[in-house]
Amino acid sequence: MKIIITAALVYVTLIAKSQEVVNLDPVSITPSRFAQKISETGRSVTVIDGKMISRLPVNSLDELLKYAASVEIQQRGPAGAQADIVIRGGTFQQVLVLMDGVKLNDPITGHFSAYMPIVTSQVERIEILRGPAAAAYGSEAVGGVINIISKTFAAFKKEKSFTGNASVAAGEYGYLSADAGFQRNTEKINYSLAAQTNNASGQLLRGTNRGYFHNNSISANAGFVLNNNWNLFLHSSYDSRDFAAQNFYTTFVSDTAVEIVNTWWNHAKLKHQGKNSTDEIDLAYKNTSDHYVFNPVAIANDNKSGLITLQYLHTENVSGRLVYNYGLLAEQKKIRSNDRGDHENINGAAFGSVFFKWNNFSVNPGLRLVHDKNYGTELLPQANLSYRLHKLVLRASAGRAIRSADFTERYNNYNKTIVNSGNIGNPDLQAENSWSYEAGADLFLERFKFSVSGFYRDQDNVIDWVPTAYADMPRKTNLNPAGSYALAKNIKEVNTSGVELEINYSHSFSSEHQLSANASATVLNSSGTDSVPSFYIISHAKALYQQNLVYRYKNFQLGITSIIKERKPQQLAGIKAEITPNYWLVNAKLSYNYNKMTAFVAVNNVGNIKYSDLLGSSMPGSWSTAGLSYSF
Repeated sequence: MKIIITAALVYVTLIAKSQEVVNLDPVSITPSRFAQKISETGRSVTVIDGKMISRLPVNSLDELLKYAASVEIQQRGPAGAQADIVIRGGTFQQVLVLMDGVKLNDPITGHFSAYMPIVTSQVERIEILRGPAAAAYGSEAVGGVINIISKTFAAFKKEKSFTGNASVAAGEYGYLSADAGFQRNTEKINYSLAAQTNNASGQLLRGTNRGYFHNNSISANAGFVLNNNWNLFLHSSYDSRDFAAQNFYTTFVSDTAVEIVNTWWNHAKLKHQGKNSTDEIDLAYKNTSDHYVFNPVAIANDNKSGLITLQYLHTENVSGRLVYNYGLLAEQKKIRSNDRGDHENINGAAFGSVFFKWNNFSVNPGLRLVHDKNYGTELLPQANLSYRLHKLVLRASAGRAIRSADFTERYNNYNKTIVNSGNIGNPDLQAENSWSYEAGADLFLERFKFSVSGFYRDQDNVIDWVPTAYADMPRKTNLNPAGSYALAKNIKEVNTSGVELEINYSHSFSSEHQLSANASATVLNSSGTDSVPSFYIISHAKALYQQNLVYRYKNFQLGITSIIKERKPQQLAGIKAEITPNYWLVNAKLSYNYNKMTAFVAVNNVGNIKYSDLLGSSMPGSWSTAGLSYSF
């Protein structure tokens, strides 16, 4: 019954008041770094329009991604407090997050991957690639890639225009949010500025603490025409998250943690557009500070990280049938920490790919030669193939990916005088290695798109946290013999397989009556060779059914999102924590538009269910909000 419900309707998005048409075969740049129709990529790709953020009952980008096909968001808190991103099982470390094509993953930990430093109103679209993309992008692109593309970087717009938006909302648990921004376009310059804030005193947690959050972002973008062939794009943003982190990382009764994470992101892109070629140079710098306090009597962990990326990409369009690109990448990661110590890592790569189309066949091989301080020099190949037979597209892909441990996995709790219990880093970790294989089909009809994919990932040396006795710890210098520990280990072998089904529907009944829908179901299984199960590998869903609905009639719009998740049950009586075998979460938003003003009411967790995505991190019950927005 669940599969029938999900396959029938999982992503209903209403189009605007005019007769918009949803493109079921849009152009994507993420699979190979150059523009291709999705039907020609040979990959499983979803493109989400940035307008969806305001149409659905979501308050942050991680909440939007929670309802994207085959993407599992393991939330620890609402409205962007914290979430792990999982695609096709595995761990949250195996998903690469990009901002305008440049790596965003933080050197400290993959727990920060969902901290995307951009105001939601500045998002043009989000491209989600399922499966490996290490040949194009490098480390972390094991399970998939999420590429957030800002409005200014998407394309330079020469028409003169000025647009803006402002909104405010309030609700239960002391919820208060607001955002405002504008974009100005002229023939020589495009620029935008936006700010956003999400705040709440939060639901009652274990004990007397509350799950509060204060999340604020400010983001500025600019694009300049330097001459007929050269453009310069700039993006600078500051993102601050202050939230209750009780049992986010441990399951101890003594855990009443709070955390503050501040991110500074700067990105400059210089682009040359020739007759049949483009050259792009990207320079990006990310700085993150993390202040974590386990409980009032504990010494705070203070971590500061830096990520510098320099990237060059050349793309040549030889003909409509042949396109190729090549590029170079240099990357430096740093951390300064009273808990993990001071460390640095350097990564360099040369990469390239070719796209060739012959009759109904499309072939896209790629290769990356990468050198990393942690694992030496490796070759990462990728091959994608598609064949179009009328309205049916058959596709297949295979690729290798590699991932080295981040600074938390290597050095967590390494510099403390004494560690009584907790997760212990391991500097001797080897790099993960995986081969992934995929086959699928897409059927394009007038208003429908049907997609099915089957995949298999064979992984060696997967990095995860495993409960380990004191006697088996490789380093006991600052450990308590009576303590309870989890050690970062390499798991000899992990195999993940699964099937994905997605259905898209779009129809405009009239100029004032539209409907668009998407339904997805994902079933997968992971098995490892270790006798003691690791933490994050056993935490991913075994089955995932995602639904969204937005329906518009005249000035009214109804948005509904829901998710059904089935996973391995877990319990911990000491903190009264439970992972139930399944849950069905439903959210709804009703809007009324009059001229440029929109009023809305929203209810998250309509059924007031009790649920957690990760053991110990309790999510809120029913949560109602209301607000106004104005666009000009």
